[in-house]
Amino acid sequence: MTTKQLGNLLNPCNDGDLGDIVRRAREMGELTEVLARALPPDEAQGIVAANVRESGELVVIAATPAWASRLRYETEALLKAARASGVEAHVCRVRVSQS
Repeated sequence: MTTKQLGNLLNPCNDGDLGDIVRRAREMGELTEVLARALPPDEAQGIVAANVRESGELVVIAATPAWASRLRYETEALLKAARASGVEAHVCRVRVSQS
């Protein structure tokens, strides 16, 4: 497969499943950046990823259990930042990364 063919396959403008996956990954990355910017720099480094479920649940993935504990104190700030970016979230859950 040529580089051009691979680029077309991963193009988020395509209607295929891979395009949807790439588009969703970009959205999650942007949300993660928005949330990280809403926190003090020393706490922002504890966020691994973020996602919003269809139910309106904002899910923040923390690097370690210790980071998760610290981020749970920031759920209101995280929700406020998510809402300001256009995300319709009503509750925030902090989970620990499985890696």
